[in-house]
Amino acid sequence: EDVDTRVYPVGRLDKDSEGLLLFTNDGDFANGIMHPSREVSKTYRVTVRPPVNEDQLSTMAAGVTLDDGTKTAPANIVTQVVEAERVVLLVTIHEGKKREVRRMCDAVGLEVARLRRISIGPVKLGMLKPGAWRDLTSEEVRALRQAIGKER
Repeated sequence: EDVDTRVYPVGRLDKDSEGLLLFTNDGDFANGIMHPSREVSKTYRVTVRPPVNEDQLSTMAAGVTLDDGTKTAPANIVTQVVEAERVVLLVTIHEGKKREVRRMCDAVGLEVARLRRISIGPVKLGMLKPGAWRDLTSEEVRALRQAIGKER
C-alpha cells in the first residue's frame, strides 16, 4: 500500500537489525522522539550467543564505554530466555547512539546473533510482520506526544 504524503523515518535500524520503525510527516514530532534529552525508551529483543554472565549484564546496565570512548547511559537489561545455544535479552535504552545496542554487547564480549526493536516509547511492534505497516492509534500518538512533552 502506498502512503499519500511524504513521510520521514523516526530514527533508523542498521542493515543487520529488524523491527519497529516509526514514520511521520511531522518533523518536529520525529525530532522530539529521537532527541536524547527526551529520553524516549527503545526496547530491543537481542539474541546473543552464550554463555552470558552477571558481570556482563550488570556492566551493560550500568553503562559501558564504547569503542569511540563515549559511555552509554544506564540501560535496563532483562534476561528473557536462557538456552544451551542462545540467550535472549530485552535491552531498553534511552539514547540511541549509532548501533548502540550492538556496540554495548561487543564492549562486554557478547556476540549478537539477532537484534529486533520491539518498542519505541509506548508503541509496541506486536505481531506486525516484516515489511507490513499500520497507522498508529490516536492513543499511541497521544502517548508519544506525552512522552516527548508535546501534548496537543
